[in-house]
Amino acid sequence: MPDKTAAPRPRKQGFLLEMRRNWGYYIMVLPAALVLFAFAYVPLPGLIVAFQQFNVVDAFRSPWVGLRNFEFFFLSGAAWRTTRNTMWLNFQFLIWINVISLSLAIMLNELRSNLSKKFYQNVMFLPFFFSVVIVAQLVVRVVFPDGMGIANQLVTFFGGDQVAWSREPGPWRWIIVFSGVWMAAGHQSIIYLAAISGIDNELFEASAIDGASRLKQIWHITLPMLLPTIIILTLLAIGGMLRGNFGLVWNLVYGIDRPQLGVYTDIIDTFVFRNIMTTINFSVAAAVGLYQSFVGFVLVFGSNWLVKRYEKDYALF
Repeated sequence: MPDKTAAPRPRKQGFLLEMRRNWGYYIMVLPAALVLFAFAYVPLPGLIVAFQQFNVVDAFRSPWVGLRNFEFFFLSGAAWRTTRNTMWLNFQFLIWINVISLSLAIMLNELRSNLSKKFYQNVMFLPFFFSVVIVAQLVVRVVFPDGMGIANQLVTFFGGDQVAWSREPGPWRWIIVFSGVWMAAGHQSIIYLAAISGIDNELFEASAIDGASRLKQIWHITLPMLLPTIIILTLLAIGGMLRGNFGLVWNLVYGIDRPQLGVYTDIIDTFVFRNIMTTINFSVAAAVGLYQSFVGFVLVFGSNWLVKRYEKDYALF
């Protein structure tokens, strides 16, 4: 005989019941979901172009060539160079943007004056709105020209000789990195600052009573509480590890006609763009784009799997 006094099992909530209960939230999400569907899922059938010799005049009768477009990229000698440069740049972006934005957020949080906090927050956020064309012109014409720009003035001030920056490919990798960090760190610091504001203030009050200094509070409370946010932003950045900052790289290097700097700065996106402009070969571009997406997919799922083994609550899915 079943025990009638036992509490009844809760019924499993179906998807339709969930939507009916929270229909307002789903309506708010609907515009973003439609945009995502239109730009991320509707074009998926176009991936077939990567396996065809695409014919612009009669696209539906383009001949099937299998993996030949992938062979062109991997056997051209540019695959390893562009992949290495892209991953190096994105790894540096990942490290430096996280470190600097996290540091800026913590320093902003330590300010006691709301007026000062808003002022510095706006100053740091401002570069995010600058066009990469403007940033590239400032970097090339003002900071790193071959003549007496800001960089050469500093070099000569400390007793060095002027540098012909247009003929020195080595430093430009770091110039691209710190230009990108300057543009993005302020924006990401707002995310960390919002996460810090969500930490229970009683934790800081209790630690202060126990005699913890501000540095110890940051190390033992702020940073551990920010760890889920750090991991999520890192996982999202890893997904685009093979997609470089095309606009910044192109305007800093190729937009000013300095292809000699490409040995260290040529990324997959600039290679694809030049290939389209010179040969109008959409099939190779589609093949390289599919290669980027596949590697990003593997990196995201692999990284998420590692995070899940460490702490399930920190994983994306």
